Amino acid sequence: MTPTTHKPLTPLHVRPAIETSLFDFFKIGPGPSSSHTIGPMRAGHDFVLRCDALDPDLVRRAARIHVVLLGSLSATGMGHGTNTAVLAGLLRTSPETCPAGLLDTLGRDADARHELRIHDVPLQVGLADIEHGPIIHDAPYSNTLRVSLEDAGGRALFSMEYYSVGGGFIQWKGWTPPERGKPVHPYGTMRQLREQLARTGLTLHELILDNESAITGMSRPDIFQNLEQIMESMYASVRRGLEAEGRLPGTLGVWRKGHTLLERAREMPLAVDRFLGQVNAYAFAVAEENASGGVIVTAPTCGAAGVMPALLYAMRYNMNIGDRALREGVLASAAVGFLAKHNAGIAGAEVGCQGEVGVASSMAAAMLAHARGYAVDVVENAAEVALEHHLGLTCDPVGGYVQIPCIERNAVGAIKAYNACLLATCEKASQHMVSLDAVIMAMNETGREMNAKFKETSEGGLAVSLVEC
Repeated sequence: MTPTTHKPLTPLHVRPAIETSLFDFFKIGPGPSSSHTIGPMRAGHDFVLRCDALDPDLVRRAARIHVVLLGSLSATGMGHGTNTAVLAGLLRTSPETCPAGLLDTLGRDADARHELRIHDVPLQVGLADIEHGPIIHDAPYSNTLRVSLEDAGGRALFSMEYYSVGGGFIQWKGWTPPERGKPVHPYGTMRQLREQLARTGLTLHELILDNESAITGMSRPDIFQNLEQIMESMYASVRRGLEAEGRLPGTLGVWRKGHTLLERAREMPLAVDRFLGQVNAYAFAVAEENASGGVIVTAPTCGAAGVMPALLYAMRYNMNIGDRALREGVLASAAVGFLAKHNAGIAGAEVGCQGEVGVASSMAAAMLAHARGYAVDVVENAAEVALEHHLGLTCDPVGGYVQIPCIERNAVGAIKAYNACLLATCEKASQHMVSLDAVIMAMNETGREMNAKFKETSEGGLAVSLVEC
């Protein structure tokens, strides 16, 4: 098995405080995978910036850049666009600035060479410089890539080992967390978060805003402006996906269904069927945009990018929830995502799809409950129910593409989020038995014990059984 690095099952009260920013967590970028596309692109971009800081005399000795993909990046990198994403990063493209269609363009000619200048030294880079290494390795994270600036003899002049740890986040060998401000209301668990809310009298979204300002130094107007950009990008991804038709890229021949699902949902005689059918269509639309390499928002990942936008879009256009409540709901959802990432993981290669679609569903359930004005115990229960019923969900993409079962799974996750909120709001909150902390611990333990072939390697589960049938 590939080595695992999930958070140890230590008592939750000893966990450090969460210091993640909203805008590290919600990122706009190209699909189809935050860990396989956005993270590797960010790594390639970071490597070139580091090369810019090298001694020019050292750079003049360079002949090539060599990349080795390991673990899940090697196993399913082709279907996830990892090769073209790394190349785009090396060509000084960041996820935030990546134009639509760039990865598809880079991938059309495997033999093409592209000029990269470092200290005015011209280097030719291309997909041929990216090697698929061992799936089983001894690096601390499954999604590992090693990048080297080499001389004509293949000797490394400068090298970095990067880890794509989920949600588009990257770390590297010797990485330490960046210096930032400290949260004014520190918490590392849901229990501690509830204690802070009781102590301060703040609402959940207000506490998240206070911490964001303290961590990043941003003013509330700036936070709101950036959050509006995130939300508008989510709405736009739904609209683009609903307008698009035809087959998705790749060898599977998967048809886009979002447009058809929406048309047929609108014809359903029962109002509840129409509503749920439209939520399904919205989720398909974004997941299909992601699968085609379109621009989406990590929420918490690319592979799960259709869940939250589907419910958010429905809340705005079908449920007529106001913009302020929607924004506050998104802030509440971030608290759930932060907790899952902090105490378990959100990468399919680390914990399976329970950490991607499962966490997305949990976040969406919390978003809906908070936006509708329910108390924090109801919000927590909604998030818990959604995540609990994704426990054990494997990540087994057919052919390495984020299409089967990923697209349908986004729609099911969105519907589960709605039902989880419904359950939490209809029950007596005091009678709820399972805490969010408990289910996140269960997700972490399940992810640690899950066989590597079920964690985004396409070596087990549906990825194998569908092909063999």
